[in-house]
Amino acid sequence: MITDKELLVLYYSQHGATRQMAQLVARGVEQVDSVRARLRTVPKVSAVCEATEPDIPDSGAPYVELHDLEECIGLALGSPTRFGNMASAMKYFWDGTGGTWMQHTLVGKPAALFTSTGTMHGGQESTLLSMMLPLLHHGMVIVGLPYSEPELSTTLSGGTPYGASHVAGVANDQPISEAEKKLCIALGKRLAQTALKLSA
Repeated sequence: MITDKELLVLYYSQHGATRQMAQLVARGVEQVDSVRARLRTVPKVSAVCEATEPDIPDSGAPYVELHDLEECIGLALGSPTRFGNMASAMKYFWDGTGGTWMQHTLVGKPAALFTSTGTMHGGQESTLLSMMLPLLHHGMVIVGLPYSEPELSTTLSGGTPYGASHVAGVANDQPISEAEKKLCIALGKRLAQTALKLSA
């Protein structure tokens, strides 16, 4: 029996926008025949030594485990912007993947990125670029958004050639725009198509 191949959609979301983007990217992934999205998140980190997160999140996607990286044919990685960089919770996860790196688990697999930020010029592109760095060290192939996607040229909110993005507003009260939605879906679809070609 032939089973669908899975693509990992890994995200961290504090106010919900990045989670919504992850769901849209997953929708794009599943528009490609024989590919399914596996949604996963990472726990918060804290400066308080005694602070812990439950083993299973109260809501949303389960926490990622290293075997998710092994089992999936590609990765969509999402994080809110933190001063032009990925959130510490996501960075903490990648800092713990040395064993995965030594085993070359991710070499040759495609990866795409998405982010949400409070303001139009709040570091969307630098966040996407910073998230690429550990993935390049892992030997992944970066997939962006080409300008053949018409929304990339017309968007008045988020959207970059480096990956999908969303402007959430300083109060996190701006809904994902139609252009941003289409670009998230397009990114997931392109990633899935690329993953199938590379895994063939």
